[in-house]
Amino acid sequence: MSRERALRRAAREAEAARRQAVRQRTVARRQRRRALARRLVPTVRRGRTGRLLRYSRGERATIVALSLVAVILIWLLVPDLALRLMLIILFLLVLPVIVVIALDRRS
Repeated sequence: MSRERALRRAAREAEAARRQAVRQRTVARRQRRRALARRLVPTVRRGRTGRLLRYSRGERATIVALSLVAVILIWLLVPDLALRLMLIILFLLVLPVIVVIALDRRS
């Protein structure tokens, strides 16, 4: 009787060891796959990521308001339509430089 129990226990332990080894291989394979996916997939940055988002809501509102004032002044003060359009296009192209110079926080 004791010998039969010992054989059954040994068989159970062998089966448990085999299941444990299979589980460890599965977990290791899953970890390797996740590590590979983590290396290949770019990370998603949460929060403020864009260039314009560096500025607060008030700063952005000021940028938009002053830009509209400048465009309206160009439209009202310059008589020639072609010159108006060229000045507005030039202003819009130079606007990012003006914003960076005026609001840059590195200094």
